[in-house]
Amino acid sequence: MADASRSKPSNRRPQILSGFRDHLPEQMLVRRQIIDTFRTIFERHGFDAIETPALEHLEVLTGKAGENEKLMYQWEDAGGRNVGLRYDLTVPLARFVAVHESEIVFPFKRYHIAPVWRAEKPQRGRFREFWQCDADIVGSPSMAADAEAISIAAEALTAVGLPNFTVLISHRRLLEGIALSSGIPGELAGNVYRTVDKLAKIGAHGVRAELIEAGVENDSADRLLEAVTLTGNSDALLVSLKDRLAALPDGSKAVDELTELFAILPALGVDRNAYKLDVSLARGLDYYTGPVFEAVVDEPRVGSVVGAGRYDGLVGSFAGRVIPATGMSLGLERIIEVVEEFKLLPMNRTVAEVMVAVFPKSVSQAAGIAKILRDSGLNVDLSLQSKKSVGEQLKYADRRGIPFVVIPGEAELERDEVLIKEIATGRQWTVSLSALSHELRSAVDAR
Repeated sequence: MADASRSKPSNRRPQILSGFRDHLPEQMLVRRQIIDTFRTIFERHGFDAIETPALEHLEVLTGKAGENEKLMYQWEDAGGRNVGLRYDLTVPLARFVAVHESEIVFPFKRYHIAPVWRAEKPQRGRFREFWQCDADIVGSPSMAADAEAISIAAEALTAVGLPNFTVLISHRRLLEGIALSSGIPGELAGNVYRTVDKLAKIGAHGVRAELIEAGVENDSADRLLEAVTLTGNSDALLVSLKDRLAALPDGSKAVDELTELFAILPALGVDRNAYKLDVSLARGLDYYTGPVFEAVVDEPRVGSVVGAGRYDGLVGSFAGRVIPATGMSLGLERIIEVVEEFKLLPMNRTVAEVMVAVFPKSVSQAAGIAKILRDSGLNVDLSLQSKKSVGEQLKYADRRGIPFVVIPGEAELERDEVLIKEIATGRQWTVSLSALSHELRSAVDAR
C-alpha cells in the first residue's frame, strides 16, 4: 500500500537556504552583462576558457588554502568517496594542469567563470554560494604575468564603471622579510600572514594582541606593526624597504620583483592613481608565494572586490615539479552590489526589445512579423494574449519593461503597414512592413 503521507500537501512555505539566493530575470540581466564584459576582457588578453567539476576528491582540496578549508562543504558520497565542493577556482586549476599537462601549451592562460561554495556566515556582499571570475597564467615566473593580472583587474573594474577602486599590492616574501627583520622567528610566519591580514578589521591593537598571543615578543610585534603601517609614495617605500631588508636575500628579492612589477603597470595602461604599495597586505591563503594584490572600493564599503597573487608552489603540489603561476579573481557578487547601488550600468528589466501584439484574426500575420524581426537581430516577444484587448497587451508589455510594441491592426495590414508604440512616452507611428526592421532597430539603438 502506498504511503498516504507522501501525497499530503506540505503546509510549510518554501524557503531558500541561508546564504543562497534566487536571481530574478532583471537581476540576471545585470549579472550576464557584467560576466560578458569580463569574458570579453579576458579573451582580449588572450585567455582561453576552461570548466572544471564543482565536486572534487577531498584530498584535492585539502592542505592548500588554510582558513577557507574550514568552510568547505564535504561529505562521503554513495560510493564511499570523500568529496568536497570547490571553495575557489584556483585549486581546481592546479589539479586541472596536472591532469592535462601534456595537452596544454605553457605559459597557459586560462579564465574560468563559475560558482564556488563556502559555509561561512552570510552578510552583506558575502554568501555561501557565489561566483568568481578568474584569469590565471600558469608556467611563467615573469613579473609581466603578475602585471597583466593586475591590469586585467583594473580594466574589468573600469569597464563596469566601478568608482573609487584602488589596487593594493604587496609581496608574501616582503612581509616575511619584515617579520624576520623585526625579530620574529620564521616558524611563526603563518600566524603573521593571517594576523596582519586582519589589520583593516581589528586594527593595530587587535593585530598586536593576536601576535603576542601567538608567541611574538612585544618589541618584535611593535617593530612589525611600525613597518606594515608605513604609508607614502610607493617608489620611496620600496627604496626604504630595500635598505631594511638588504641582509635578507628573499626580502631583497621581493623588493626587486615589486619594483619591476610597478615599472610594467603604466606600460599596460594602468592608471598610476589606481594602485599603490600596501605593506600590510598579506592575503590569507597559504598557497601564495610572491606578489599579492586586492582591489577595494571606498564607497560603498563592501570590502575587497578583486584578489589574487602568485602561487608558484600550488600547481607543483599536484604535478610533482615546480610550475610558476599567478592570476586574479573578480568577486562578482560584491561588484554587482556596487553596480546596482550606483546604477553604473543600464538596468533593463527584460531581454525583449519589442513585443508584437496579436489579434484573434491575425495570429499568423503577427507570428510572421515576429519571425522577420527576430531574423533581423531583435529580441522579440510574440504576445500569447490574442483574446485580450490591445490595452491589456500594452499593460503586459509595460509590466515586463518591453520598450516597443508592434500593433498589426487589420486596417494597417491591408496597407502593408503596422503601428509602433513606444511604451515609455506613448508615442506611436505607422511604418511599412518592408521598413519595420530598420525602423525598430533605429528606435531601440536610440534609447
